[in-house]
Amino acid sequence: MADDAVMDLNIPFNRPFLTGRELTYLEQAAASGHLSGDGPFSKRCQRWLSERVGCASALLTSSGTAALEMAAILLNISPGDEIIMPSFSFVSTANAFVLRGGVPVFIDIHPDTLNMDETLIERAITGKTKAVVPVHYAGVACEMDTIMDIGARSNLAVVEDAAHAVLSTYKGRYAGGMGCLGALSFHETKNLHCGEGGALLVNNPEFAGRAEILQHKGTDRQRFVRGQVEKYQWVDIGSSFTPSEVSSAFLWAQFESAEAIQQRRLALWQRYHHAFAPMEDAGRLRRPFIPPDCAHNAHLYYILLPDESRRDRVMRSLQDRGIEAIFHYVPLHSSKGGLRYSRSCGPLPQTVLASSRIVRLPLWLGMEDSIDRVVDEVLKSVHAL
Repeated sequence: MADDAVMDLNIPFNRPFLTGRELTYLEQAAASGHLSGDGPFSKRCQRWLSERVGCASALLTSSGTAALEMAAILLNISPGDEIIMPSFSFVSTANAFVLRGGVPVFIDIHPDTLNMDETLIERAITGKTKAVVPVHYAGVACEMDTIMDIGARSNLAVVEDAAHAVLSTYKGRYAGGMGCLGALSFHETKNLHCGEGGALLVNNPEFAGRAEILQHKGTDRQRFVRGQVEKYQWVDIGSSFTPSEVSSAFLWAQFESAEAIQQRRLALWQRYHHAFAPMEDAGRLRRPFIPPDCAHNAHLYYILLPDESRRDRVMRSLQDRGIEAIFHYVPLHSSKGGLRYSRSCGPLPQTVLASSRIVRLPLWLGMEDSIDRVVDEVLKSVHAL
């Protein structure tokens, strides 16, 4: 078969979705002459987020990683401070705090949602603990009532890593809008994207003023723009966290279609979920679990195979048939960086199991005509085990 014919059969893991208005808004941004950060599109996006989530303020950042780094600075993380988080997460969750000298303390996850096991938090608390970072994996919110209660009783800040979870809810409250701070990602693999981007959601008003200063390189520039000071100056630490107006213009097109995008993703997710139900009933695989208090955003769809050997065989089989399926993640506690910069509170058997058994399947808008093929090939591969 010719190479171009093989390529035609390929189904990538992700393909960034365009609404059709991105180029129009990019042209508008270019015509305005304002291409650096904090222009009209940036303000529009921030207002949309703050009104939607109901937070004190929403600040666009250059990435979800940058939002977490801002959170670490706002909490005054210092060398030796401990931050409790799951090991089953992307490196940015830990790195943001390690950069300030913090020590991630990893706890295990639930075997059903793959989210942080909140019942393990209290045993991980020491006199050095400063914060708890729940990660809403696959857009399914953690058990936030319990986590917030522990945070309040133990005087710990709660920072939500909601990179997967834009528009997901827990008991009607938006992910990222419950802890004192929340971080979102608008990377091209996310439901709403601008290539690279993110946002810090500030839910505790006490952080709002300083967060604005950090976002603008440690200056009080925004107060100057509002006419509150005669000139702006360096007043705190900070960095260039603000995305360009080009990124914000692109993101605004995505925000305008947020509901439609989510509904189409949910429809794809449900097709997977329905198709794999008989295999789960037969004990051949396990599907995602959505707690009744959670409304997820269909960020990703995964299956869990019985063991690593069978998982790897299924992934190879799909790859051979032109379907890109990947796993998620190498556990942070067992990675080279984790062994150097962090520690674990007890064994993490569920984290290790999930990492060795998970297969993440393609899920992107535009693959509606391809999803049956993915389902068929997954079923064939699992049957052949």
